[in-house]
Amino acid sequence: MMKKKLKELAEWVGGTIVGDGEIEISGLGSIDEAESGQITFIADAKHLPKLETTKASAILISKEVSSSPKPLIIVPNPRLAFVKILNLFFAKLYQSKGIDPNAQISPTAILGRNVTIYPFVYIGDRCRIEDRVTLYPGVYLGEDSSIGEDSILYPNVTVYPGSIIGKRVILHGGVVIGADGFGYVKDGNKNVKIPQVGGVIIEDDVEVGANSTIDRAALGRTIIRRGTKIDNLVMVAHNVEIGEDSIIVAQVGIAGSTKIGKNVILAGQVGVINHLEIGDNVMVGPQSGVAQNLPAHQVFTGSPAIPHREWLRSTALFSKLPEMKRLLSEMEKRLTKIEAELSLHRKGDRDD
Repeated sequence: MMKKKLKELAEWVGGTIVGDGEIEISGLGSIDEAESGQITFIADAKHLPKLETTKASAILISKEVSSSPKPLIIVPNPRLAFVKILNLFFAKLYQSKGIDPNAQISPTAILGRNVTIYPFVYIGDRCRIEDRVTLYPGVYLGEDSSIGEDSILYPNVTVYPGSIIGKRVILHGGVVIGADGFGYVKDGNKNVKIPQVGGVIIEDDVEVGANSTIDRAALGRTIIRRGTKIDNLVMVAHNVEIGEDSIIVAQVGIAGSTKIGKNVILAGQVGVINHLEIGDNVMVGPQSGVAQNLPAHQVFTGSPAIPHREWLRSTALFSKLPEMKRLLSEMEKRLTKIEAELSLHRKGDRDD
C-alpha cells in the first residue's frame, strides 16, 4: 500500500499546508465516506460544516478556514488536486503482455515496441501500431490504419480502413471509428448511396466512450482535435470537426459537416443539424436542439437553442400559461359583451 506524508502531497499538488504536514496518507475518500488515514476534499462552501464530522485525516480546500480539527491543504481547485492525488496513488506503470498467438496480424503491419495484443485481435494490411499500444480482445483494425503511442483500444472496438488514431487515445468498448457516413441522393424513389471515400483523424489525448460512433468523411476527413472527451453513445457524422479540449456528453448527435470550436461543451442529448458552426467556448444545455450557427463565448439552451437567459425568461412563463389563457378567455367574453351592448346602443340611436 502506498503511503505519502501530507507535505509530500502538498508539494505534488502545489498547495499550502495548514496543520501537521508529517501525517501519513494511505488513500482517498469522499467527504462522507473517507476513513482515518485518507484524504478528502471540499469544493463547495455548503459542505464546510463537514469539516467537523468527516473521519478523513486531511482535507483539500480552496481557502483557509478560521478553525479546523484536521490538517488542510489549501489549493485553488480542490477537485483538480484530488484527481492529481488519485492519479498518484492509482496510476499503473505500463507493462507489456506481448502478442497473443491467437491474434491475426497481417505480415505487412508494422508493430512498435512493447505492445500488448490480446487474443482475437485483427490487424489488417499496412497498419502501423506504435510503442506501448494495448489492443484488447475483439479489436478490428482495417488496412492502412495507424494507432499512436500509449493508446488503448478496449474490447470490440472497430477501426475501419484508413483511420488515423493519435497518441494516448482511449477508445472504450464497442466504439466504431470510420464507418460510412449517412449520405444518399434520390433517383426517383430510390436512395442512391454516396460513396464515402474520406477518412477519420483522431488527434492525441482524445477519449471516446463506449458504443460511440465517428463516421468517415464523404471526402476529406472527419476530425476530432486534441484533448477532446466524448461520452458513451455519441454519434459524430461525416466531415464533422470538433475543436480541441471539447466535452461531448452522452447521447449527443452531431450531423454532417458541422464545425465545432475549441473548449465547447455539448450536454446530454443535444442534437446539432448539419453544416453549422459553433464557436469557441460555447456551452449548450441538455436536450437542446441546435438549428443555427452559435457565436463564441455564450451559453445556449432549448429547442431551438437560444441564449440561456432568454430561455430562462421563457420557461418562467410556461407554468403561467393556463392562467394567462383563462384571463384571455374572460377578457374575450367581456369584450364580446361590451361590443354587443355598443351595437344595441347604436341601433337604438338610429331608431330614434
